[in-house]
Order: sequence, then C-alpha cells, then structure tokens
Amino acid sequence: MTSPAPTPQPSGSAAAHGARHPDFFAQAPSLRVRDPLAGFLGAAEDGIVEYHYIDAVRLAGHSCPTVAAAWLMTIQGLRALYPEQLPERGGIDVYMRGERDEGVTGVMASVATLLTGATVETGFGGIGPAGRYSRRNLLHYGAPIEGTLALRRHDSGQAVQVDADTSLVPWGDEMRHLMPKAVAEVATPDELRRFGLLWQQRVRAMLVEHADDPRLIRVQTWQPRH
Repeated sequence: MTSPAPTPQPSGSAAAHGARHPDFFAQAPSLRVRDPLAGFLGAAEDGIVEYHYIDAVRLAGHSCPTVAAAWLMTIQGLRALYPEQLPERGGIDVYMRGERDEGVTGVMASVATLLTGATVETGFGGIGPAGRYSRRNLLHYGAPIEGTLALRRHDSGQAVQVDADTSLVPWGDEMRHLMPKAVAEVATPDELRRFGLLWQQRVRAMLVEHADDPRLIRVQTWQPRH
C-alpha cells in the first residue's frame, strides 16, 4: 500500500507561524523584554520574552494601520526609555490620550498592554500581601499628553510620549476606489482579494519600509505633571 502524499505546508514565515499570514509579518520589528513575573513563575528562562508582530495580530484579530502604528509606537517608545537594556515588562506605566471607548484607543492600548504588561484595574493583582508583580492600574486613559500614548519607567521616572503620522504612508488611488465597495459589501470576490492585498501592502510599508522613520513615529521626552 502506498503512503498518502504529504499535505502541502505554507512556505516561508507563514509555516513558522503555523498559518497562512503575509510573509512580511516576520520582517516587522520584534521586541525582547524582561518580565520578572514570567521568570518568577518559570514561564520564561530569566524572564526573557520576545514578541513579534504576529502576536499583536492574534491579539487584535486583524492587521491594520492602527495595529501597526500602535506596535511601532510602543516599541520605539520603549527603545528610547531603555537604550542599553531590555525593557522591564510590568515596570512601565502606559498613558493613552484618548478615552478607553474613544475611536481606536482601546485597540492601540491592547497592543501596548501586550508589550508592557500594563493593565487597568482588571489586570493581574500581584503575588503575596504586597501584591508583588501587580499589573493593575498601570494603564491610564484620557491623559494630558500631546502624543497618542506615553510611557513611564517606574524605576527611573523617565518618560516619553509617542505619536504616529500615518499620512506618510497613504492609501493609493486603487484602494480609494475599492474600499467603498468592500465596506458596502458590493465588491466581487476578486475585488475583495485585491482589497485585502492592498490593505496589507500599506501595513507592510509602515512596518518594513518605514519602521525606523522618525517622520512616521515621533518620540519625545515627556515630563509627567505628578
């Protein structure tokens, strides 16, 4: 009896992630952090955890310019705060300019939470009477900042505010034609496939071609008022 032919597997980075995602996801900037809680509980050796853009996509359930901008803003902000060491996950406050139910603020905050561990009152409450490793009340909305979000280190008090100018990577003419049809659910299957391809092309341009472009992601020192 002959053995059945092996099932074709996705190629490239898609195979590594076990799903058919765009290959450029693996080209986006990644971030290594030190998470003392993960180290304490044996979830990661020395508490070192590495995050990739696919983690944010799985968290949000989609890939879009908002998710990409939040990913880059948080990473660039953390790199500015920790130029010579790994960011300490759980040791960072996150401040969002928007309110939690305003526009895409919640989506961006969830990406920042993924990378920093900062949560509202519903997060991990800590270990022991002192609440060691607590992640609660580290995420703040409606903050008086100029950027979209701000990050502050607990240990040093250093802080930065970060903003993104996604107009640097605009939609092309073809997308401006396709988007109304896709949203109105009148696009053909071929048009929908083209829509998805063009959508991710813009995300790729942000994450790969402009990942370190200071015109896209602006980081500046911030002095909290308290």
